[in-house]
Amino acid sequence: MAAVGPPQQQVRMAHQQVWAALEVALRVPCLYIIDAIFNSYYDSSQSRFCFGLQVFLRLFGILVSSIVLILSQRSLFKFYMYSSAFLLAATSVLVNYYAALHIDFYGAYNTSAFGIELLPRKGPSLWMALIVLQLTFGIGYITLLQIHSVYSQLIILDLLVPVIGLITELPLHIRETLVFTSSLILTLNTVLVLAVKLKWFYYSTRYVYLLVRHMYRIYGLQLLMEDTWKRIRFPDVLRVFWLTRITAQATVLMYILRMANETESFFISWDDFWDLICNLIISGCDSTLTVLGMSAVISSIAHYLGLGILAFIGSTEEDDRRLGFVAPVLFFILALQTGLSGLRPEERLIRLSRNMCLLLTAVLHFIHGMTDPVLMSLSASHVSSFRRHFPVLFVSACLFILPVLLSYVLWHHYALNTWLFAVTAFCVELCLKVIVSLTVYTLFMIDGYYNVLWEKLDDYVYYVRSTGNIIEFIFGVVMFGNGAYTMMFESGSKIRACMMCLHAYFNIYLQAKNGWKTFMNRRTAVKKINSLPELKGSRLQEIDDVCAICYHEFTTSARITPCNHYFHALCLRKWLYIQDTCPMCHQKVYIEDDVKDNSNISNINGFIAPNENPEEAVGEAAAEPDRELNEDDSTDCDDDAQRERNGVIQHTGTATEELINDDTD
Repeated sequence: MAAVGPPQQQVRMAHQQVWAALEVALRVPCLYIIDAIFNSYYDSSQSRFCFGLQVFLRLFGILVSSIVLILSQRSLFKFYMYSSAFLLAATSVLVNYYAALHIDFYGAYNTSAFGIELLPRKGPSLWMALIVLQLTFGIGYITLLQIHSVYSQLIILDLLVPVIGLITELPLHIRETLVFTSSLILTLNTVLVLAVKLKWFYYSTRYVYLLVRHMYRIYGLQLLMEDTWKRIRFPDVLRVFWLTRITAQATVLMYILRMANETESFFISWDDFWDLICNLIISGCDSTLTVLGMSAVISSIAHYLGLGILAFIGSTEEDDRRLGFVAPVLFFILALQTGLSGLRPEERLIRLSRNMCLLLTAVLHFIHGMTDPVLMSLSASHVSSFRRHFPVLFVSACLFILPVLLSYVLWHHYALNTWLFAVTAFCVELCLKVIVSLTVYTLFMIDGYYNVLWEKLDDYVYYVRSTGNIIEFIFGVVMFGNGAYTMMFESGSKIRACMMCLHAYFNIYLQAKNGWKTFMNRRTAVKKINSLPELKGSRLQEIDDVCAICYHEFTTSARITPCNHYFHALCLRKWLYIQDTCPMCHQKVYIEDDVKDNSNISNINGFIAPNENPEEAVGEAAAEPDRELNEDDSTDCDDDAQRERNGVIQHTGTATEELINDDTD
């Protein structure tokens, strides 16, 4: 039984994939109908009634197509079964009408527009072909509608009656009557089937409505839309729609080029090939649906690109897999912001190329965000394997070289404008971010090479990171000014104004707020460390202990907390960036002036400096800073404790690598 399981599971998975692919394929025609309705031409010279009827039909077509698009898998298959059955019935009626009234059985061949013989010339061969064709239509009709009673035989007989009239060579008016009667019977049967299925359609629609209303009340509109988006596999539907549309247009354009050049070869010149690509790109974003389809294709490309880079650099972070989501969203926002689908064809190609340059720089920034944590982790953990460092360094080098090459090419071919200024600013910002990351990486590698405690390392990393953040903030302000100029003097729009507001909030205000908060936390932590007593020389050697944070011995100095625990000043400062309690006993590190009684201060491990009175040490630590700093720090400590109780601040480990990562981040 164990040997039978895996093949059955594979068959089941293949069966599910086939049904999923079929479901996606059946949803694509709805997008074609919606796209055709939106791109259709309005004739304003018509009367009001005709114009209103035209608008009503278009709205009705969009509504029906949208409903079919979001149907469940079972309902979707039933809809196409019934639609196919009705299409077979209509085709059968048309064939009977054409064969009985418009075919000359003893005349010339009956051919199509492409010279293909549709039916035999005369005699029994024509009748047999019509009988086989009507039998095929009838069997397909009763199979799709699941008619298993005696009516199925009557339906097939009804379809064959006009053919029998041809065989017996009845007069023309009798054949017309037979065709009309057969069509009427088939139409009545179809209406009867619709009436029977109308009950199922009503209950199915009511069930879907109740389910949607329940999900909306429980989960809200956002989760409802996300569930529908995933259930109907809308990104896959958009990709298939866009790719099939481009393929069909490419086939038609290739045929036109072959006819224009009067050649039978499938190979075309380079100029014709370039014109073909440009026309396909222009037509590939001529509407909102096609822009969505192109975004879905970009999403697939970016997703696999991100997975490849993650596998190359050896990262396992789940948040770094969002490139397939970030890239299409940025592309779609840029398309809406610039009005891409509403531009003229020649302007659309230029605007699309500019948007792709902006998208490329944004993708490079995201890739840098993927590689920077890996680079810091390798340097902080002192990994010595060159094979582990090379991929990340190679990607970092590419992230520095590619923006330089892009800027050089663009400045070589274009004059300075707001778009080129934005792309150049993004490229320069990316290069500076790469330099900052490599500088911090070098500092950590130097620290690991000498294998001694480098107390100034934290300061150097902070200065480098702060410099990079300040430059990034300046670039954000400059880009805000560039966007404001573009909106006022070039192409102002509501979407651009909204994006500028988001940029001002997230990239300027929040960045400045977080930077100032980090600076104040660091300043406060330094003051708190300086207020604690310091042990050096012979008194330090008498401790005979290690730092409880980094587990390294005390070589130069140590700081003693009011609860009589010893730490490196650098380690304790990093800890105080997170919370204002002792890492060992969680007592307050900073004691206010009004706290004179130290009898409640616990010494968990009993680490007391020899020849030193603990009460004097604590009193000395509490008396050093001035009263104003003490009040501010106590307020900060209370706020931090309150946030800790609310679950905002999380405890971190005591390992040195984690503290370094927290500080550098």
